[in-house]
Amino acid sequence: MDPEPHSQTQAFPPSTRGDTTKHDGKPNDSERSVPSGTGIAGQRIPDGSTELSSQAVKPFDIFKDVYGVSRTPGSPSSDTESQHRPITSPLTHPNGVSMFPGLSVTEQEAMSRQAFAQAEDNIVADSDEYSSIGDAGSDAGYGSDNMSTASTSIGSSVRDYMFENGRRYHSFRAGAYNFPNDDIEQEREDMKHAMVRLLSGQKLHFAPIDENPQNILDIGTGTGIWAIEMGEQYPSAHVLGIDLSPIQPTWLPPNVHFMVDDVESPWLHPQNHFDYVHSRHTVQGIKDWPQLFSNALQHIKPGGWMELQEIHHYPHHARTGDAVPPREHPVAQYWTYINEGLAQLGVDFPAAAGGKLATKMQAAGFVNVTERVFHVPLGTWPKNQVLKTVGLYWRTILTDGLQAIALGPMSRGMGWSREQIEVFLVDVRRAYSDHTALLYMPMHIVYGQKPY
Repeated sequence: MDPEPHSQTQAFPPSTRGDTTKHDGKPNDSERSVPSGTGIAGQRIPDGSTELSSQAVKPFDIFKDVYGVSRTPGSPSSDTESQHRPITSPLTHPNGVSMFPGLSVTEQEAMSRQAFAQAEDNIVADSDEYSSIGDAGSDAGYGSDNMSTASTSIGSSVRDYMFENGRRYHSFRAGAYNFPNDDIEQEREDMKHAMVRLLSGQKLHFAPIDENPQNILDIGTGTGIWAIEMGEQYPSAHVLGIDLSPIQPTWLPPNVHFMVDDVESPWLHPQNHFDYVHSRHTVQGIKDWPQLFSNALQHIKPGGWMELQEIHHYPHHARTGDAVPPREHPVAQYWTYINEGLAQLGVDFPAAAGGKLATKMQAAGFVNVTERVFHVPLGTWPKNQVLKTVGLYWRTILTDGLQAIALGPMSRGMGWSREQIEVFLVDVRRAYSDHTALLYMPMHIVYGQKPY
């Protein structure tokens, strides 16, 4: 397993594919000012402490403030004031409850900026063994999708889910995605969204998209939480979320819609249609990245953007940046098995690592390709309270999803029985609570532009 590069921001000039021009790995001034079938493809879905449980987190209780976009040095667009909503505090919920009530607004803003900078550089560890964590929207204009009366038109093959090893899976294109879609998994995915927003200074995207985009596509939308928040931030845009599972809510902004579709099938939309295509946490399901990039390039407008936000699910040492050898830590052994199982199923799970996606994106024809790498701490070892909370969320996401993540790859891909998997997971679950190891996983933000 190759270690992640220490260079955190890479710009890929259009004239030298595969080469990288490295920035200093620190946010620029504007970034530092930011505080986080019958069911056929294409059918519209009716808008239809230090311990934490993802099941306690509700989709819209977390981090609804939006702070705009950032610009990587050398990118062709810059921020404008109109891209930023006014804020009260970077760590205040819409209901006015602060995550860190003991700190002033100024102190919270400084802590958020520090967290953003450290996540792209080196996270400072807390010398204390434990530290307390603070207590963890608008619905104007919301309504049901105008297709809500047609819910019975969605074929039974889409809604009659598959059950395997006690977990529920999608039925449309069964087996294309090897992870559950039940309520427990949905809550875990929403927590993941909250964690990413907190880590990234509340940004929904990094690509410097136009101020008034018209068409936005969210690949693998899941619960639809990102698409909904994007629709709120950009009321000018029609935001379409596609997924293999019809699990999205029915109460939506009027400019947000969902559709059952497989992104690895031919796209149903006109060419040169989308201003921005977004994909996050899909690396565990995509089998043909070159084809995905080719499809996206055809359907994005000239000058439009595609962005990927993917976590390389493999532990790294915070002190050295090196990948942890499997023999040294049960968590590393666990992810090695997940990678091997998914490989047997045709999925390149480590595709997010080491600039691979950026290189593939540029090879497909995108220009101004930029990659940024953020460290996602595993546990509460960081000193910065924002990063400590991010680490708590990430550890909870992974431990709550321990079985869900393992069952598909290890049973379908490696032939393990459920009993064998459960026995193996005992040590892994215990190892996740070892905060002394100072581990993190790299999150890769990769975006590129379609040439004019």
